[in-house]
Amino acid sequence: MGEFKLQGSGGYIIADLTEEQAKKADLGVGKLFLAPVGKLEEQKMSKHYCKKCEAEFSNPPKIHLEENTDEQVADNLILVERGQYTCQQCSSVIGEYRVFKKQDESGEVGKARPSQ
Repeated sequence: MGEFKLQGSGGYIIADLTEEQAKKADLGVGKLFLAPVGKLEEQKMSKHYCKKCEAEFSNPPKIHLEENTDEQVADNLILVERGQYTCQQCSSVIGEYRVFKKQDESGEVGKARPSQ
């Protein structure tokens, strides 16, 4: 585990990530991004920067649950939760997260199936 800077649309978050989470966050452009990681535990986040406040804060952002749903978004893929990381000071959105689950863990997600 290590401490990483994760970019969001409204700033960034400094958080401890596992190696697997860091790989998810790396989109191959030299920065790590918040969205692919999903929901982070509050105790794993140490700081956040808000573009609106133009300041870094030495505490984690707030986590705002936007929607708790069981929406099917693809074959064998369910959107469980959608939420936002928001600034402790002004409540601006730092970044968003999505939590997904597979209906059938042995099934394949997102495989195109040509119609017969």
